[in-house]
Amino acid sequence: MNRRNTVGVKVGRVQIGGGAPVVVQSMTNTDTADIEGTVQQVYELARAGSELVRITVDRDESAAAVAHIREKLDARGCDVPLIGDFHFNGHKLLESYPDCAEALGKYRINPGNVGRGSKRDPQFAQMVEFACRYNKPVRIGVNWGSLDQSVLARLLDENAQLDEPQPLPEVMREAVITSALESADKAVELGLPKDRIVLSCKMSGVQELIAVYESMAARTDYALHLGLTEAGMGSKGIVASTAALSVLMQQGIGDTIRISLTPEPGGDRSLEVIVAQEILQTLGIRSFTPMVISCPGCGRTTSDYFQKLAQQIQSHMRHQMPIWKKQYKGVEEMHVAVMGCVVNGPGESKNANIGISLPGTGEQPVAPVFEDGVKTVTLKGDNIAGDFQEIVERYVQSHYGQTAA
Repeated sequence: MNRRNTVGVKVGRVQIGGGAPVVVQSMTNTDTADIEGTVQQVYELARAGSELVRITVDRDESAAAVAHIREKLDARGCDVPLIGDFHFNGHKLLESYPDCAEALGKYRINPGNVGRGSKRDPQFAQMVEFACRYNKPVRIGVNWGSLDQSVLARLLDENAQLDEPQPLPEVMREAVITSALESADKAVELGLPKDRIVLSCKMSGVQELIAVYESMAARTDYALHLGLTEAGMGSKGIVASTAALSVLMQQGIGDTIRISLTPEPGGDRSLEVIVAQEILQTLGIRSFTPMVISCPGCGRTTSDYFQKLAQQIQSHMRHQMPIWKKQYKGVEEMHVAVMGCVVNGPGESKNANIGISLPGTGEQPVAPVFEDGVKTVTLKGDNIAGDFQEIVERYVQSHYGQTAA
């Protein structure tokens, strides 16, 4: 399936869908009313490569802060679009704080939390009206943890009337999809063009997410935002998100993604950006930073020297990318090999753009370096790591034509 022919949606300078590259986004976990803290985290996420950043807009203080956050980011040269995450009271906040409504690049509306009972439709309509007034796109984001209960109740009643009722999980999946599609249709009826609507149907189970998005992709051409909600912490969250999103993106499903990781206490929020980029790059969909190829180590590599060098080189290149991407076209597609012994080291190093084969246990204490398949130098002594990093820098400068910043 090669679906990436969805309707394109412009969010500031960023396009979602319509044949554009898959967009990486993230979300702050600061109190939006903390202007300085939020500006700093948005800046760090954008520097890590987040192309859209969502912020919570949940009360008067946070809504009042949004325009100031935008101004301070602009002053730092950070033009990443901000997405306002609204639940329950978005219609009131957009009405009371027009500067907030104007400063945001996109609004996120959850049909399950836009209003209860008789308030749902008019409050949803009010949110769409603001989007039309300020010429803003909207993500209609359904989440099965906050599913519109009226839609679910209706589908359960209809299912109960069938001769062969569907299992409850299938009805719930259909309720999530129905909520998104019906809300999108309603927004269009209210005057919001299709090219200002992005849909998402987030689930916390891998198989449920895959099933929902495969069905969505077959039923609509709206741009789709992918993400496994409440993915979890550490390796669990990374593996679950990778498993779910890789299956979908391999089919061409998904125009923008977010990895919803629970951060370690005091952990770096940028990890979710790095994981999103690495999923896309590993699948060959987009390139963001040079890739380091390194071996896992074995009894031939009892020293941890190659591990430290691989970590150092990878960290150095990721740190340099905000500068390199402005100066060196195509550098993000470079492959660097850091290998630990003679078994696979020379071969992998030759196949990379630039590679080093470090000495394993009992091997001669020298490290040949290969550039574009040719051995150019053999390093030895106590400064192999520093020497190799300098060689990588020179390779970047000589092989990727410098462009205007």
